[in-house]
Amino acid sequence: MSVVSSVLVPYASYLRVYEPLAAFPEAERAHWARYAGRARIPTAQDELRRSLADLAATPPVGVPAHESADAFVAEVDGVVCVCPWRTRLRGWLALEEQPDMFPGPVLDAALPPVVRGQALADHERWSQRNPDARPWIRTAVWQVPVRWFVLFADEEREHREAGEDGEPPVLRYRTPMVQARRRLARALKTLREAVDEGPLTESLVDVGRWLEEFHPRALVELDYGGLVHALSAKHLAEDRSAADVAEGISALQAGDSDGAGEAYARLAERWKSVRDRQFAN
Repeated sequence: MSVVSSVLVPYASYLRVYEPLAAFPEAERAHWARYAGRARIPTAQDELRRSLADLAATPPVGVPAHESADAFVAEVDGVVCVCPWRTRLRGWLALEEQPDMFPGPVLDAALPPVVRGQALADHERWSQRNPDARPWIRTAVWQVPVRWFVLFADEEREHREAGEDGEPPVLRYRTPMVQARRRLARALKTLREAVDEGPLTESLVDVGRWLEEFHPRALVELDYGGLVHALSAKHLAEDRSAADVAEGISALQAGDSDGAGEAYARLAERWKSVRDRQFAN
């Protein structure tokens, strides 16, 4: 029987890429092959627990001193695929975004300037030695970005309600990399033909460049992660955001601006109600 942590999961969603073992250099491939055969593989809750422990230390550890050797594991048509955590790299990238997300005094209290400065200096030195490094996981707080839904179809939606044994609900999408790239290319073409270049187009280009870094037989996953703890069972059951995005793009392609507007309005209203909770008392 699994034990559910009493630690509340941060209200974040995740876009992950699982690559087949063949995508990794030989030494790393051997590590992941052994790792995937372990009796127990750490979960997202385990990763969270370690991160919270670092932040609770004195002084807080904003970025781990060493890179994680853990990963999420999935099997796709009999092929083992892994999504490395790369917690240190993701910590550095997240740290660069913090000044735009929190007032200075709040950020200084959580992560003192000296801690942030040392971490950013470490990242700069590391980046010079690893210029092509990229994370296998992207994170968003208090939302699922619209651009992520473009990669998926409604029939790929997986929803599991909370279990009687305390297991939390799950809402996720999974699709082959080839499908994700195809849908993104179609959406970009439609947007460029129907509307002016804008933030959504730019964000899709960014996601497309990121996906191009991975093996063509990889698996792409959108996981609502900790957001399931902030949303009601009714909200989760009725959330068809990928379908709304697909409907909006199809309407634009057909020249139906009213239909596209209606689909976008449903999506915007649904996620505004979620983002507003970030500032609720």
